[in-house]
Amino acid sequence: MLQRMLGAKGPATSALGLGCMGMSDMYGPSDRAESIATLHAAVDAGVVLLDTGDFYGMGHNEMLIGDALADAGFTRAHKRDDVQISVKFGAQRDPAGNWIGFDARPSAVKTALSYTLRRLRVDHIDIYRPARLDPNVPIEDTVGAIADMVKAGYVRHIGLSEVGSDTLRRAAVVHPIIDLQIEYSLISRGLERDILPTCRELGIGITAYGVLSRGLISGHWTKDKGKGADFRAHSPRFQGENLDHNLALVEELRRVAAEKGATVAQIAIAWVLAQGQDIVPLIGARRRDRLAESLGALDVILTADDLAAIERAVPKDSAAGDRYNAHAMASLDSER
Repeated sequence: MLQRMLGAKGPATSALGLGCMGMSDMYGPSDRAESIATLHAAVDAGVVLLDTGDFYGMGHNEMLIGDALADAGFTRAHKRDDVQISVKFGAQRDPAGNWIGFDARPSAVKTALSYTLRRLRVDHIDIYRPARLDPNVPIEDTVGAIADMVKAGYVRHIGLSEVGSDTLRRAAVVHPIIDLQIEYSLISRGLERDILPTCRELGIGITAYGVLSRGLISGHWTKDKGKGADFRAHSPRFQGENLDHNLALVEELRRVAAEKGATVAQIAIAWVLAQGQDIVPLIGARRRDRLAESLGALDVILTADDLAAIERAVPKDSAAGDRYNAHAMASLDSER
């Protein structure tokens, strides 16, 4: 497995990480046994970085990862420190799963961490980060509370998620920030304008989620799939004429992929990998076959001509629809 650094002051990690949300939430039913088998297969393949959130399935995802790491098949071959666990916190949900706010007060930070450690059955978290900026709490207070947990040994490193340049600068004064988790794909390139240059100036790495735009540019999505009950049914890019337009972009990308002897998903992931050694794509595979396909992106070497062909197929800002609904977009510090 190729390695990359998580920022100037962070650890080495695998060139691809595994985003685990879909094993518990947001994408419809999942198979527990297959999820655990996929987690094991990822680590066996050298995927070090496992990304989760305490609100994914209201704790289910952390408990699932905890079970996978405690499984006898895992412990015979691996140690706890063979993986890096990245956890997001702060999103508040009611028993029905509705989103009801955000809490990143210092006391909430430490409370959330204590529950996370118990659910995962570990004694430390490798990277701890607020999932969003809490508009009611200065970022200095949130980062300061996590820094306390670093000093106490419960957290190794601090990251952020979906914040803008000003917030990054203020946070970095309090404690080194090793990475920013933010959506980045061929059709979500907003961070290139300002946030990515700021991260590079400050020595902050990027862990890129949504590299397949929630399956939209995976090459596997069809209009019929949009009739399902998961959250994509309400996503602007998956609706009506927007979906028709975006799937047409995918077909253009498919032609480029065919010329390279790769799948659409592999080309899309390889494009993100090619944007810099400071970027680690998170792949959201829930099954071993999808994991194997995604890992194949590491073998796809894109030349300058390939990158130009991809740009022609999917020009910057060519996607139809925002990446979240209007309410969610308004809450993103990274979109201000």
